[in-house]
Amino acid sequence: MPVLDEERHLESAVRRVLAQEYPGPLEVVLAVAPSRDRTVAVAARLAAEDPRVRTVANASGRTPAGLNAAIAATTHPVVVRVDGHSVLPRGYVRRAVEVLRQTGADNVGGIMDPRGETPFEQAVARAMSSRLGIGGARFHVGGEPGPAETVYLGVFRRQVLERLGGYDERFTRAQDWELNHRIRAAGGTVWFSPDLRVSYRPRSSPRALARQFYRTGQWRREVVRRYPDTASPRYVAAPLTVVLVTVGSALGLVAAAGGPRWAVVGAAAPLGYCALVAGGSVVAGHGLPARARAWLPLVLSTMHLSWGLGFLRGAEGC
Repeated sequence: MPVLDEERHLESAVRRVLAQEYPGPLEVVLAVAPSRDRTVAVAARLAAEDPRVRTVANASGRTPAGLNAAIAATTHPVVVRVDGHSVLPRGYVRRAVEVLRQTGADNVGGIMDPRGETPFEQAVARAMSSRLGIGGARFHVGGEPGPAETVYLGVFRRQVLERLGGYDERFTRAQDWELNHRIRAAGGTVWFSPDLRVSYRPRSSPRALARQFYRTGQWRREVVRRYPDTASPRYVAAPLTVVLVTVGSALGLVAAAGGPRWAVVGAAAPLGYCALVAGGSVVAGHGLPARARAWLPLVLSTMHLSWGLGFLRGAEGC
């Protein structure tokens, strides 16, 4: 478990791992990065309270470096990747190992199940599990079990990680997708199992959400740059939206300022996008509390536009 600035969620995440009813030895290694909160102290206390918990340093703070350091500190044949923002359900490890054995896969995983506490977090959770918010990947919206491009987190055969060299530490984000791509390119199988559903704590503010999706967009661009054959039309949707909304808004302002009348057609792009987000929010927000529904249009547009801007910017120089 790589952890950075996880004071709020770390203890509950670790407790749920320790509570797994797994019929075999289990150890938890926390790769602790320099944090701005009390994460280091919380991790040290958890390690002192239970001999199954250990800590290793992750001086760089980069997720893949922390994952590799934690994996190197373990010896068991199955490696379960966990996040400080995630909460494993009861029986998760046992079921994942069963699926590994039944399918012969190299990595198995399931669904990211966002769970918000505040109205804003509830809106983010709903957006992150809807096709309008984040696309149609099975680990977001569900689907039938079977081979997949990628899965949430992952339960790996150690021998596969060692053969492929673990996580690529150049990828600050998208390291899971990149590793799963290499597993499949080497002839292995990544298996999606919808009954492996892990709770995820979404970002708690618009700024944090925008930063998360901007960085994700940057690194998705890097994935496409390094693996051009993986490019997909759905990757173009968000950056194209950014371009159309920006250009359309500029043309609309030109027309409003007395410019050529034809420029007013540019307003169709931002107005159409706003209508899409508003209508989609009504559908996606069904059943949410009123305050969470009110946040949903802002959440969706923040996710779309931040991801698109990050993709246009790219990750070089990060």
